[in-house]
Amino acid sequence: MGCTLVIDTSYGSTVGVVGREPIVETDSRTHVERLQPNIAKAVTEAGFTPRDIDTVIVGTGPAPFTGLRAGIVTAKALAFATGATLIGHDILQPQAQWNLIRRSGAETLGDPGTRHVLTLAVNDARRRQLYFALYDSPLGRDADGAAEARPLIAMDIDYPSSIVERVNEAVRDYASGTDRDIVVDVIGHGTAKYADALRGIERLGDMDDASVLDQGAQGLSIFAADAVTAHGNSPQAPVEPLYLRRPDAQVPAPLKHVLGHEGAERRD
Repeated sequence: MGCTLVIDTSYGSTVGVVGREPIVETDSRTHVERLQPNIAKAVTEAGFTPRDIDTVIVGTGPAPFTGLRAGIVTAKALAFATGATLIGHDILQPQAQWNLIRRSGAETLGDPGTRHVLTLAVNDARRRQLYFALYDSPLGRDADGAAEARPLIAMDIDYPSSIVERVNEAVRDYASGTDRDIVVDVIGHGTAKYADALRGIERLGDMDDASVLDQGAQGLSIFAADAVTAHGNSPQAPVEPLYLRRPDAQVPAPLKHVLGHEGAERRD
């Protein structure tokens, strides 16, 4: 019997075998160098060897590029070496599924017939920005019976104040087509940092500065199940980092002419 290994470096690092407690590193200064030892430890403690790994699921972000790339490169190398199936999945979409499970456990979900929970999933993008997406409740089922979270605002990066404006506009449009009470929960890393701005969201519900991958073995299973469902719907989706921010490096502009002097031009 094979095992499913999950690797994510979108916020610190999380490494674990589905069904077991993951190993989490929150120190951004050391999480990359501890990635490979933690993978070996997680597989060994679960009673497996590298040849037993049949699926590698890796978080593709969105997240700052350097740490994110380390996790994806490691996952690709491991899948190549072991022959395991490689699946990449973003870290925002599973937040909607986990949010409903979180509310259900706290008995605050309410009656789906009269209340509808939307999830604003976020991750800290630094530079005073957030990665985000606004999801409809994944209570509906597709033809295969798998839960799907429909994006009302597709994954993007923006400043918190602009996110609030975009979310309010999207929720007003959504509310015009239903008579149910709507609440918007903000879930993910960066929620606490930008809480003052995010409180401008109309119909605001819960705010939780936590990720699905912070939830131990349960969170690992939720993330993996969501990834497998997405992979089944789009098996050819590339496993590449979702950085979203434009590159810092720019092609330099030609030097300006000085007093009409042609010698100011760049030459090869």
